[in-house]
Amino acid sequence: MQHLIYMLDDEQDILELVELHLKKNGYLTACFDSPADFWNALGQSLPSLIVLDLMLPGADGMEICKELRRNEAWSTIPVVMLTARDEEIDKVLGLELGADDYLTKPFSPRELMARIKAILRRSAPKEKATVLCVSDALKLNLKTYETWVHDRKIELTATEFRLLRLLVERKGWVYSRNQILDYLWGKEKIVIDRTVDVHIKNLREKLGEAGKSIKNIRGVGYKFDA
Repeated sequence: MQHLIYMLDDEQDILELVELHLKKNGYLTACFDSPADFWNALGQSLPSLIVLDLMLPGADGMEICKELRRNEAWSTIPVVMLTARDEEIDKVLGLELGADDYLTKPFSPRELMARIKAILRRSAPKEKATVLCVSDALKLNLKTYETWVHDRKIELTATEFRLLRLLVERKGWVYSRNQILDYLWGKEKIVIDRTVDVHIKNLREKLGEAGKSIKNIRGVGYKFDA
């Protein structure tokens, strides 16, 4: 698999230097000098890793890292902080906020590439079973987006399937409407939280008896509890 690496830094010479070395090492790249462009791209496609500057015009890289870790859709993307802030407290804070590595400027491009390779090796997804057996009644095929209830195929939309998968992969976990919205649509603000209720209603109707396992936690959100 050819990895896509995002980089957010307001220094054009740093962007060009890192992009050159990333391409030499066989990575696809997308470089941004503004947080707005970075967020827009993140809503379109997910990278394998993010190289993040901390001192950005009008934005704080620490806050960006916190937002990445809060969002269910982005929370597992590895982050390497690349910054001129070399105080120990900055490094400790960055790692505590969820960064996978922290490298200070000036830096060695070869060292950065070595760290990126090591992180990607560690974060490579383990092969998962194609079919997820949620219960005796409910099964999901994660590759074909097919759903069965008592061996009867149920036609779900792509959004309904993704919502169901989110709930069943962590049975018992409660997801707020905002968390579900972020997972399904990212930062598309046109979508309202009432949309979640409509999809949940449709899911319950299509799943029949199995749909009763989707529980509404009043004032909080939804969970799957078979």
